[in-house]
Amino acid sequence: MSLLEKYKTVRSFSEQMVAPLHTEDFIPQAATFASPPKWNLGHTTWFFEEFILKVFIPNYKVYNESYSFLFNSYYNTVGERVLRADRGSLSRPLVSEVMDYRKHVDNAIIDFLKTNSISSEIKNTMEVGLNHEQQHQELFFTDLKYNFSVNPTYPAYNDIALCEAEENHTGEWLSVTKGNYDIGHQGEGFCYDNELNSHQVLLQNFEISNKLVTNGEYLKFIESGAYNNFEYWHDEALFWLKENQISQPLYWKHIDGRWFQYTLAGLRPLNPHHILTHISYYEAAAYAQWKGYRLPTEFEWEAACELFDWGKRWEWTESAYLAYPGFKKPEGAIGEYNGKFMVNQKVLRGASVGTPEGHSRKSYRNFFHPHIAYQFNGIRLVK
Repeated sequence: MSLLEKYKTVRSFSEQMVAPLHTEDFIPQAATFASPPKWNLGHTTWFFEEFILKVFIPNYKVYNESYSFLFNSYYNTVGERVLRADRGSLSRPLVSEVMDYRKHVDNAIIDFLKTNSISSEIKNTMEVGLNHEQQHQELFFTDLKYNFSVNPTYPAYNDIALCEAEENHTGEWLSVTKGNYDIGHQGEGFCYDNELNSHQVLLQNFEISNKLVTNGEYLKFIESGAYNNFEYWHDEALFWLKENQISQPLYWKHIDGRWFQYTLAGLRPLNPHHILTHISYYEAAAYAQWKGYRLPTEFEWEAACELFDWGKRWEWTESAYLAYPGFKKPEGAIGEYNGKFMVNQKVLRGASVGTPEGHSRKSYRNFFHPHIAYQFNGIRLVK
């Protein structure tokens, strides 16, 4: 697929995703971390205008001077921006105006790609922009789900729950022998800077489960009283449990003696056979302790991932999000993409049911704070 074709495909998919929404759905923001759909549409468009059109087209006329302030996310190099918590208060610009902005930028990018020779610098920045938009396509599902979940009517986005993926094999332990393993992105093709540089890591013998933990397995953890047993939890996790009155996974509801789960298809009875999702690192680590096992490191996960199926859940690891040997941030605003977040976060590996097609690879490093549970994440155990 050419760069032009990929651009059209990725950009049109974002608009297909928001098609089932009503105007009122585009604006609410139920938490600081859950951006509204309208802001995501504007932000991904601003990325191409800011880093392609303004940089590579002489005398390009910016569509709207205020949009950089409204739709910049965290790029200090670019300038000031609206507070993240205030994205849901932006009743203006209108949804229709944001869609017009997308059309304007799309037309300019398409014309630029058709009429200019594409240097490696342009190609690399375009690839970052396209992968950035795919990240926001996954965030569209997770953000919208959280924003919808606070509504007591449990609204449905469509009839696809996106969390109902049953295990299709019997659980078993897979052995990985002691040795040096290549970690990080290798070869051609796109990767983020945090996947570089490729290096070797010495691993000891370990065994890793070929399956992810299910709802029914985690329900036993709850019923054992584990949420009230300090032995399984990090000290910081205990504080989080008490401060937020956490006693079950995000989106689980105990109603009239029965367990339900809020999904993008509305409230549904909890199926014990389905793969657990929307779980924090704190809960994942506590469950592993309760079972007498542990979570894999990101290096163990990458070394073993070809032995099992992955891609249904982002999988928590025990690894802190840190730079690889030889890591170097790119110059300018693009250098703010990953490096400045390498503190106080845990790495997740794999992909999820919300990850767009073509946006996963075994070296991909996702990262979130340990209390975050709104992603489609899950648990794989190691012993």
